[in-house]
Amino acid sequence: MATILIIALLILMFSGEPLFIFMGGISIVSFYFIAEVNIAAIFSEAYRLASAPAVIALPLFTFAGFLLAESRAPARMVSLSRAFLGWLPGGLSIVALFSCAIFTALTGASGVTIIAVGGILYVALMNERYPEKFSLGLVTSSGSLGLLFPPSLPIIIYGMVASTSVDKLFIAGVGPGMLLMVLLSVYCLFFAARKKVHREKTSLQKMWLATRETVWEIPLPVFILGGIYSGIFTASEASAFTAFYVAVVEIGIKRDIKIRQLPQLMRESMVLIGGILIILSTALGFTNFLVDQQVPMKLFAAIKTHIDSRLTFLIALNGFLIIVGCMMDIFSALIIVVPIILPIATQYGINPIHLGMIFLTNLEIGYSTPPVGMNLFISSFRFKKPIPYLWRSVIPFLIILLIALMIITYVPDLSLKLVEYSKAK
Repeated sequence: MATILIIALLILMFSGEPLFIFMGGISIVSFYFIAEVNIAAIFSEAYRLASAPAVIALPLFTFAGFLLAESRAPARMVSLSRAFLGWLPGGLSIVALFSCAIFTALTGASGVTIIAVGGILYVALMNERYPEKFSLGLVTSSGSLGLLFPPSLPIIIYGMVASTSVDKLFIAGVGPGMLLMVLLSVYCLFFAARKKVHREKTSLQKMWLATRETVWEIPLPVFILGGIYSGIFTASEASAFTAFYVAVVEIGIKRDIKIRQLPQLMRESMVLIGGILIILSTALGFTNFLVDQQVPMKLFAAIKTHIDSRLTFLIALNGFLIIVGCMMDIFSALIIVVPIILPIATQYGINPIHLGMIFLTNLEIGYSTPPVGMNLFISSFRFKKPIPYLWRSVIPFLIILLIALMIITYVPDLSLKLVEYSKAK
């Protein structure tokens, strides 16, 4: 009976039914028919999730991201970046990197960044006579670039699934995130110098005007990271401050959003979070079954017979996670894969915070990895370009991102030193 039900659930999943139906169904089947445990364990896990302090941060940060996406904040951020960085060789390409990273961090959505910010940047890059293939590769691969920076939603999800401090994860993401930005910026500088790409003229007046336009948005990342790093507030408190601050700025000061738009934006953001929480609660119920049946320990014993070193395990883990990042959206990947891999990684002596940075970097790269990375399809739809053409355009950027991944993976201090320093303070 259990086998028949599991096959039926798999058919439902591959026929397009929502993921939470599969996860909830397989949790019930596993507990009732295999473990012979009361299925109330699933609902107790849902209650535990709903009462977790970190869950408050999800809807508030998401609502703030929806407000920013609906406003003219993306255009203002691009203008600010161009005013300060446009004079560099390849300055506009570096503007694209920073603008996409900031916007993805604030919204938590790669696709929104490509559509909202990428459209603006692609036109600007083409007007400045950047090669089309370079411009498409840059915008496509930069769509997920900010997922390591606070207040990234995937960081919060990882913290909840892995029972790891979200505050520490926010701090840990700064080093790896900046490494990605620096390596990609260096590539853009060399590319622009080799191609003799036009530099923008800037002036103090342009800088002042751009700063004045974004004077209310500029402090937001500083407030969030500075407040958490200094211990003034937690991630949950930062989310409340962010939602309130963004609402006041975009509705009351900038007036980009009308009061009548708020119910619709609230509904859209809460539907998104509601979907994530339903999947998360049912998946954590199934995780309890896996732990009860000692599945992670059995997997570790099986893996240990073939992989006896931490170094080899990390190589295999990176390859596996990039494939997962291609095939699944980041939220589903975190919810399903983290509970299985985390106990195994711990046995190899990998810190859960460091593992979080490895996970998120891999999934970030997976978004743009051929043949089925999600960013490739979003860019193809947005810019009306064939998928194979986009495959070729992202390859140079993927090579750089993979180099950064190796450094993040094998230099744990890049993720952990800042956390240790903040704890010492």
